[in-house]
Amino acid sequence: MSPFRPDLVDVWIFRVRPGTPSAVEFLLLRRAQSDPILPGLWQGVSGGLEPGESAADAALRELSEETGIGLASIENLYHLDQVNQFLGPTTETVLSAAVLAVRVAPEVEPVVSDEHDALLWVSPDEALERAVWPAYRESITRIVENLLDPDRAIWFELTLEGRRAKA
Repeated sequence: MSPFRPDLVDVWIFRVRPGTPSAVEFLLLRRAQSDPILPGLWQGVSGGLEPGESAADAALRELSEETGIGLASIENLYHLDQVNQFLGPTTETVLSAAVLAVRVAPEVEPVVSDEHDALLWVSPDEALERAVWPAYRESITRIVENLLDPDRAIWFELTLEGRRAKA
């Protein structure tokens, strides 16, 4: 049996800033108005896998390309036990996306790439409000319900090489 290989990765970035009104903040990026695919959509990081690239490697590469966030700023990498399937907006084919999450250091400040025209750190409630797709809302909910609890988070944690951290 050959392994299933997703077409894309979706990466949700969050940080915990104790002492702020909402200690948990999600990074949302708005697709540039000039983007031919879904201009104006608020989302996390998203991108395709290159040939031979693992989902974790693609997630870390896309994170760096789209936000400037590098390995030194990452506190944890997680899988969300979620693979989304959707009809491609320009291809009329069903695409799949492996969904991961990255917890970054509280002081991290990303940069806007050419693919986006704005970024915001928002509360979980605002992230849910701005998330158009049900799968996006599901990802945000999974992070809040599972990754903020250290006893649960360990089951989702990956090494930066994409292996399960808890053996």
